[in-house]
Amino acid sequence: MAGGKETPRQKMIGLMYLVLTALLALQVSNTILDKFVFIDESLQYSVEVTRKNTDKQIKGGADLVEKQGNTPKDVALLKKAEEVKKKSEEIYAYINKVREDLIKMTGGKDEKGGYVGAKNDNEVMLLMLGDVSKGIPGEAKKMKETLNNYTKSIAAMDSSLADLAAPIAVDAKDMPMYTKNPEQNGKDFGLITFDQTPTVAALAILSDIEAKVARVETKAVDKIISKIGGVVIKFDKILAMASAESQVVAAGTKYKAKMFISASSTQIKPSMSVSQGSVNVKGDVGEVEFTAQPASDYNDQGLAKRKWQGSIRIKKADGQDTTFKFEQEYFIARPVIKVQSGNVSALYLNCGNDLQIDVPALGASYNPSFSATGAEVIKGGKVGAITVVPSAANVELNVSSDGNRIGTEKFKVKLLPKPELKVLNNGKPLDEKQGGACPRNLKAVAAAEASIREAIPKDARYKVTEWEITLARGRRAIKTQKFSSDEAGMSDFAQQAKEGDRLVIEIKGAMRMNFKNATEKVNGVSQIFQYPITQ
Repeated sequence: MAGGKETPRQKMIGLMYLVLTALLALQVSNTILDKFVFIDESLQYSVEVTRKNTDKQIKGGADLVEKQGNTPKDVALLKKAEEVKKKSEEIYAYINKVREDLIKMTGGKDEKGGYVGAKNDNEVMLLMLGDVSKGIPGEAKKMKETLNNYTKSIAAMDSSLADLAAPIAVDAKDMPMYTKNPEQNGKDFGLITFDQTPTVAALAILSDIEAKVARVETKAVDKIISKIGGVVIKFDKILAMASAESQVVAAGTKYKAKMFISASSTQIKPSMSVSQGSVNVKGDVGEVEFTAQPASDYNDQGLAKRKWQGSIRIKKADGQDTTFKFEQEYFIARPVIKVQSGNVSALYLNCGNDLQIDVPALGASYNPSFSATGAEVIKGGKVGAITVVPSAANVELNVSSDGNRIGTEKFKVKLLPKPELKVLNNGKPLDEKQGGACPRNLKAVAAAEASIREAIPKDARYKVTEWEITLARGRRAIKTQKFSSDEAGMSDFAQQAKEGDRLVIEIKGAMRMNFKNATEKVNGVSQIFQYPITQ
């Protein structure tokens, strides 16, 4: 109620509404939170493996420098590789500090090792975005500068590293997925990354950032070490390897991985192939990409194990081809379909039931399309927003993203309950028990239940279109008049009414206006009211 003073009851209702809204916002499925934890752990493992490989590269480079006689050129290159590692370790330490602060601010860990504030997004936003009203700066701004200065400093170390200057932390306008989205492209790095983000999701994001840093570090060290010893690098062991961005991928999203020869030289021109998808070979690194298809064998954790095979062929020093084969394991995670509605347990027949269908696991790649059995589906103005108009007792809503089927949600369909009928005298319900003087004006009202008005307000608009009023004296009808509008003038009745008479009011028909602003007759509407005239 804008303007004016609120009563204590109104204030209480407003407070309850805010609390309910907050509780609804917190209803994040524990299954989804578990997936974020799983992804976070997977990314942490990937970073650990990548860093160990980098250490091996530097050690191999040091051995090679020694074998090549410790020439000034090679020693300088080795120092550059070690400097890359040092700068990278500083970034890892910084990110881990933010990670520790985040866990601490949200309650730390419980006895089982789980995160106490797994769903907490307020503390995440306070730490990362700050509070402008209180002058509290957010960590995201510093993080963006730190990460992007890191890539610039790495690129500046050697001419061969120029392509590594691209920033790690970018604003929404620089992300292809948001450039044409007016609702998102105005957000900066902090807002698009950490706004309304639960703790476990924020931790997964920090691990993803570490993985990006690890890729920059690995590429930089690889390019520098490959220049040691001149054009040819000698090594006695060759391993075919693959590095996936994540071992867990939601059905309907892209699986991405890189396959390469460890300790490879820029002089090696490998030929690569995989069992599914395609390989985009850039230099000596192959980028693998394919769409993970929905599975039928998800385990109790909602994961389905899959494998893909790859082969890399290179030419040895003697001119003969050698092929290395390997197998890479990944997991498809069952995407959870999240339905938001005024009444998600059931839909109402021939009504426009507004639903918001989201698949949080797909993130920004979510590009939904819908079809239904037993209903018409009308696409809304926002991503995932639809209106479902049931025409049968049960509805099955099929959800897809980019043409890939995600799953099916089933709904039961209810009939709209009949509206409540009332007769109003001067805006108040007619007093059938006490009666009174003959009214000068009456209004017939048909109103939907409160729950219906909340769930489908556009389909809960009723109006009485047919009713009849009789002035009765004993068993005799003195005057009867029919009305087709919801208001009735009672002057003629008042002139003839005497004390002891009664008004017999019968509502016979009503119409409903639906969400398309079309009207339809409401069947079975009938109710009789009696009003004694006592004055």
